[in-house]
Amino acid sequence: MDLAELQDVIERTYGARDRQRGVPSSVAWLAEEVGELAQAVRKKGRAEQAHEFADVLAWVASLANQMDIDLAAAVERYASGCPRCAAIPCGCT
Repeated sequence: MDLAELQDVIERTYGARDRQRGVPSSVAWLAEEVGELAQAVRKKGRAEQAHEFADVLAWVASLANQMDIDLAAAVERYASGCPRCAAIPCGCT
């Protein structure tokens, strides 16, 4: 699944509910999921880690949808490598 597909699925699945919840609450949910990801990275196995990565991406997609941000366009910032020095690997110091 690419980013556009993810945003579409999340919008169709949760869009109305997430918009009703609002951006501030969605940011709080995203922060909670990032915390769960951090805990999974430290203490859990690969399956739980993958689960938490998916949850974080879903909340990022939901938040982007609510704010009318196209994630595929947004990540183009990294298409040439480092956005500051345009090198791969990054040459910034």
